[in-house]
Amino acid sequence: MRLVQFIDGDGRRKVALWEGQEARQLELVDSVYALARRAIQEQAGLADCARGLAGATINLAALDAAGRLRAPIDHPDPAHCWLTGTGLTHLGSAEGRDKMHKAAAQGAATDSMRMFLMGVEGGRTADGSPGVQPEWFYKGNGATLLGPGDDLPSPDFALDGGEEPEIAGIYLIDDDGEPRRLGFALANEFSDHVTERGNYLWLAHSKLRHAALGAELLLGELPQDVRGVSRIIRDGDVLWEKPFLSGEANMSHSIANLEHHHFKYPLFRQPGDVHVHFFGTATLSFADQVATRENDIFELTAAPFALPLRNRLIRMAPERLKVRPL
Repeated sequence: MRLVQFIDGDGRRKVALWEGQEARQLELVDSVYALARRAIQEQAGLADCARGLAGATINLAALDAAGRLRAPIDHPDPAHCWLTGTGLTHLGSAEGRDKMHKAAAQGAATDSMRMFLMGVEGGRTADGSPGVQPEWFYKGNGATLLGPGDDLPSPDFALDGGEEPEIAGIYLIDDDGEPRRLGFALANEFSDHVTERGNYLWLAHSKLRHAALGAELLLGELPQDVRGVSRIIRDGDVLWEKPFLSGEANMSHSIANLEHHHFKYPLFRQPGDVHVHFFGTATLSFADQVATRENDIFELTAAPFALPLRNRLIRMAPERLKVRPL
């Protein structure tokens, strides 16, 4: 079961419940955010609340073809939508990162490898108690969140614009300050890997940019084994293609551990806030020496998500930045 946000023929944002082969428009709510708030107020599950509001059947394929599908979550005030993530969380994820930093370490174990091994050894616990904390980063807010088909802008000052195929958890903080997981989305986290390679302390700079979510909000639990394909399409041809893995069967940390170490900070438990938390990846075209170009298309597919996530890479125009005293 999944939820989809779309734009109707009158330009209004709507929500649909997608079960099996049928998608039905929801009545009385015009966003997944509003639906989730309603479910909390009614003390109902998100899926049950959606079923109770489901009305007329819609043609989801036609909406997709017309480019009317949107990201499956947003916030009325974009500043209250947090984009964050964790790295070195997947088995094999240290290999590419380690190569980037090996020379600077002169043969010693890099901080990236040490962080990865800490996750392998302590990212899961037998009793479900919190394990070792992962690498964490701030990505942005709702102003930098994109949906399927949107252009993915790379800053003019960026040295690279590289895809990161992964899964994101979607959350809403309820009125009691408790994080409520709404579901999961396919995601392209997008980073500047050349900047990161230049100095690991520039990791924060490499992450501060847009990210894209696929159209579907998958309700319930994420499958243990998620298998997808990441592609770069240039001038109509596949330039690069590689499978990627996610789900806990392919991760060094449990999702519960990643969630704990994000939401343990009271800052991230403010009532009404939305959180999009990227769980990391082990597959990057950059690790295969691919240099992306403007107009390249990133395409991600992965079961159980039925729709691909495609975004075109564009270059942002230079900006004149001036800080003036008031």
